[in-house]
Amino acid sequence: MSRVSLPNTFVLGYGRGRLEIRQFLRQRESVVFTLLFPLMLMAIFGSVFKDTIAPGVTFSQYFVAGMIASGMVNSGFQQLAIVIPMERDFGSLKRLRGTPMPVASYFIGKTILVFVSMVFQVALLLLGGVLFFGLNMPTDPQKWFTFTWLIILGTASSTALGVAFSVVPKSGRGASAVVSPVVIILQFFSGVFFIFTQLPAWMQQFAALFPLKWLCQGMRSVFLPDNFASQEVAHSWEAGKTFLILTTWLIVGLIIAIRTFKWSRD
Repeated sequence: MSRVSLPNTFVLGYGRGRLEIRQFLRQRESVVFTLLFPLMLMAIFGSVFKDTIAPGVTFSQYFVAGMIASGMVNSGFQQLAIVIPMERDFGSLKRLRGTPMPVASYFIGKTILVFVSMVFQVALLLLGGVLFFGLNMPTDPQKWFTFTWLIILGTASSTALGVAFSVVPKSGRGASAVVSPVVIILQFFSGVFFIFTQLPAWMQQFAALFPLKWLCQGMRSVFLPDNFASQEVAHSWEAGKTFLILTTWLIVGLIIAIRTFKWSRD
């Protein structure tokens, strides 16, 4: 009798990712919060604050770059750190653990969900930034290369850290109350809502420990003029340091996620 071959881990992960996307789209509140809320924030802040902060750079343009970076944190870290505890409470994870599907396929599915939602969110922010706030799309291929590795590293590290942090909330019902304040504080400290160099020194030093600050700085290097680098703390874009710190956080997130992830509350 011939042996029945099972789909491999990546095929199952792809199928799981498609299922995750369909489930996500059925949750209208999650869709609005994840995809449209950053766009609404950009519309509000961009319309209120129109001052020129440097030659050829308005605060609206500065803010759009920060919101694009923040979108990766919203799509990855925040979304997963809230949804996974809810799935754990409902028993969904425990049932999945009892199926033949490899554990890695579940995480591949989550990564696909994060990447797709992040792409849509970034596309909306770019479109809104260009149409309403004078965001200049880069013409230098090197900047698009930087944008690409920022998206890949930002998505990967945000996903890993979201899975790792999902063990912190004690229940799915209280997950939002635990996770959302962390994201909001990091947004204020990392130069999303305010010009980073105008923040107190201790805030700058604290923010530099976390990936969002570096994602914001990286996105500014893509969408703002090169001469704006002189306005940064180090008077340069620090692309190499950004790459190193995001990679470090990705590794840390993966290690913590592998060692601490729980399939049930017990």
